[in-house]
Amino acid sequence: MLFACAMVAVGLTVAGLSLVQLKASNPQMAQATQPLQSSPTPAPQNNEPAESKPGGERPTTPAPEPARPDMQAQKSGATPALPPAPAEKTAAPIQQK
Repeated sequence: MLFACAMVAVGLTVAGLSLVQLKASNPQMAQATQPLQSSPTPAPQNNEPAESKPGGERPTTPAPEPARPDMQAQKSGATPALPPAPAEKTAAPIQQK
């Protein structure tokens, strides 16, 4: 218990001496960046957004196609955009000892 009290006293002493030393010195802080300057305010613009048309269509070029064509399209010669998925690998059941 005496040792703990001594450690606390030493810690408070070191902290106090550090604070006294900081107050006594005259530290000058270096400024890393230039001070902010206010930019001139831009003139107000009267640009209004374009008028939206309800029910309009979004053009897509080229037209989107499904990754897997239906069976009738595959019979007529359409090829899938993606290769076939690999088969799942399964192991033999674990043998009980």
